[in-house]
Amino acid sequence: MSLICSISGEVPESPCISPVSGCVFERRLLEKFVQTNGADPTNNEPLSMEQVIDIKANPVVRPKPPSATSIPAILKSLQDEWDACMLTTYTLRQQLHTTRQELSHALYQHDAACRVIARLTKEATAAREALATLKPQSGITQPAPPVAQQMAVDKTEDDGEPIGLTEDVIQKLQDKASVLTTERKKRGKRMPEDLAVADDLRNYRQVASHPGLHSASIPGILCLDLCSSDSNRIITGGADKTAVVFDKETEQVISTLKGHSKKITHVIYHPTEDIAFTCSPDATVRIWSVQNGHCSTVIRTHKEAVTGISLHALGDYLLSCSDDQHWAFSDIRTGRTLCRVTDDAIGSALTCAQFHPDGLIFGTGTVDSQIKIWDLKERTNVANFPGHSGPITDIAFSENGYYLATAAEDSTVKLWDLRKLKNFKTLTMEDRYEVKSLTFDQSGTYLAVAGTDIRVYLCKQWQELKTFTEHTGVATGVCFGKNARFIASSSMDRSLKFYGIIIGITTCAFLTDVISQSCCKCKENTCIVYTALDIL
Repeated sequence: MSLICSISGEVPESPCISPVSGCVFERRLLEKFVQTNGADPTNNEPLSMEQVIDIKANPVVRPKPPSATSIPAILKSLQDEWDACMLTTYTLRQQLHTTRQELSHALYQHDAACRVIARLTKEATAAREALATLKPQSGITQPAPPVAQQMAVDKTEDDGEPIGLTEDVIQKLQDKASVLTTERKKRGKRMPEDLAVADDLRNYRQVASHPGLHSASIPGILCLDLCSSDSNRIITGGADKTAVVFDKETEQVISTLKGHSKKITHVIYHPTEDIAFTCSPDATVRIWSVQNGHCSTVIRTHKEAVTGISLHALGDYLLSCSDDQHWAFSDIRTGRTLCRVTDDAIGSALTCAQFHPDGLIFGTGTVDSQIKIWDLKERTNVANFPGHSGPITDIAFSENGYYLATAAEDSTVKLWDLRKLKNFKTLTMEDRYEVKSLTFDQSGTYLAVAGTDIRVYLCKQWQELKTFTEHTGVATGVCFGKNARFIASSSMDRSLKFYGIIIGITTCAFLTDVISQSCCKCKENTCIVYTALDIL
């Protein structure tokens, strides 16, 4: 049966039927008519294309023109069809070749990925075995203390009222301050002979990096401190709630201190004894025995997060400050708090605290941009240093006893003269520069600033000597080694880095000069060889 379009009278290519009239139409002709008139072409009844029903029929093959009935025309038609078939076959072969190459590349990448995964798995297993082997050597896996010792620790926890500063304690503080003042005046007349000079610090470069001290699941080292009597010993506190004591010379972990329920924000290594101090937002200060990694005392004098700690020059007393707006002075031998004080006139949380080198006064920073100086004997606020426009992040007293450096979230570091009680210098950083830590070296010659990067300044001239940008995260702590012979830094990138002078000799085809320095031991230039990349 043949279908004839009611409009054109020809066999339609896309036949459809109108339910209004029942006639067959070519769909494209019907669409044009309906768009123009909105009615059926035969009876002018209203009609829309949604009502039209398509007819499924075999495709119509139009008859060949009369010119194709001759033998030459048929041969040409066959030749054209053959050419089209060959072109199609050639295109399919090209597509097949491309597909095979893509499949081969994908299989190669899959095989390489499997090899990398296998190698990393093997290295991770080897690292775990090495760590398990090192732990017994470092004294971490010591047997737990007996129950009686644990009970003794619990008894030393300070959760009662302060007992007050006795006359004996005050006298000890005054005697120590007199001795320190005399010694400082003697040291001020002559600097240490082996103190690193400014040119040395300008040549400092990264000499070591240790990224695996803290957990990778909760990355970030938040603080560090060096033992002043043995600067090879460094303690770091991390966001993983642990503190790690590390030996710089042997590059081994000495002890891992676990006990805090929240991150560790400040650490201190006792200058003469093998004990360490840590504080945390869990509202506790813990005193640790480094040798066996056990907590000997827990101080619970604060009700909220402990934000800073500082050790008195006597080595027997610890200053702490907290979000509960109080600072506390505690005896580390008994774990008892001697006094706990707040400033009712301000009523703001404390962010940091630091003893003056003499130990009779100390400074605290607040969230409302105030730096307050306190008299320890009288427990009174004796001076205030306004000027910052953000929460105070850190403060540091110079060993000369005259300078105080303060930092805040306003991207500035201010220097204050304690004799005149005024700001005499402001170090303005770039916009959005974060300052997390300040420290003077033991001679008071240099000031280090840790934050977005690490910067070292020459005091008095306040000239920037060196900037270190090796950390990939914000630097959270910085310390000088003995006589500023090296610098240590910690960062949120979970690494502990050391900077110093690289001693050796190097020759590079791309350089015209030979960079060399004599070895401090053998006085020769041939003891150690470094590449140009290591030096530069």
